[in-house]
Amino acid sequence: MSRLDFTSHRLFTSAPLASGGLVDLTREQANYLVNVLRLGEGARLLVFNGSDGEWRAALANPGKKAVWLRIEEQVRDQEGLPDLDYLFAPLKHARLDYMAQKAVEMGARRLRPVLTRRTQASRTNLERMRANVVEAAEQCGLLALAQVMKQEKLETALAQWPDDRLLIFCDEAADVADPVAALRRDGAGFSKFAVLIGPEGGFDDSERAFLSRVTPGIRISLGPRVLRADTAAVAALTLVQAVLGDWRS
Repeated sequence: MSRLDFTSHRLFTSAPLASGGLVDLTREQANYLVNVLRLGEGARLLVFNGSDGEWRAALANPGKKAVWLRIEEQVRDQEGLPDLDYLFAPLKHARLDYMAQKAVEMGARRLRPVLTRRTQASRTNLERMRANVVEAAEQCGLLALAQVMKQEKLETALAQWPDDRLLIFCDEAADVADPVAALRRDGAGFSKFAVLIGPEGGFDDSERAFLSRVTPGIRISLGPRVLRADTAAVAALTLVQAVLGDWRS
């Protein structure tokens, strides 16, 4: 089976996939393929559903009221994601879209919005976040979709923290000269991780005190410069994937 094909259009569907099957397209999907991309009858593309791998499919009945895909052959087996949770204080609008997309590209398995005392946005549009997850997976060749979790308060999300998942919380006030060395030291023996990024204003003292009691956990800085929350997300996930995650293989 081939690996990655970035020359073909990719589409996510929630339908089961099997050779010879037919998949109905939503109105939005049909409009995009037929009217935006101007694909015609028999045009080939790739389709995935997050559980059955990736399949080659042909467009059928374009220009009509009902448009569908005819599933032909599987080109990639299903792949999973590293057991990596991404916890973050929600941001507003486009910056939250960017953060969600980059977390997906970096291999996060779960996106978990948490409310802190300095969180900018009190409500998270979960459906919009799921749409960003799908878009990032389609564009980057991913076969598994990150799960979008409901919004929780920070203390609720971290209550009864499991002893087999290392919490890595990023804090500009942390006195860590070498975060790579700290991750190698404290992350040894773990296969499940969680990265926590706080709000633009950082954690307050009571939250830092609470986080210091969460075990197993490690508090790291992301260098000598203060990063915006969406930039910190990319930096932190890069560190974790490079030192402890699936980049090593």
